[in-house]
Amino acid sequence: MTAAKCTGVTVAVRQAELPMLRAYRLWFEHTRKCADCKGVRKAQDGCQGGRELWAAYRIAYAGGDR
Repeated sequence: MTAAKCTGVTVAVRQAELPMLRAYRLWFEHTRKCADCKGVRKAQDGCQGGRELWAAYRIAYAGGDR
């Protein structure tokens, strides 16, 4: 499989990603890179950006605009 095909598959998967899973993935990726968020046990104890990403995940988890 070529790199171009792998990229196309990744893009197709990301486009079909559920909003809740996308929000969680963005928060998870942030916590792996952010020094303030790495060592905390609760999302609410992270940096402002991490807390905003977690809030977006909670909204998506609850169903968004229900």
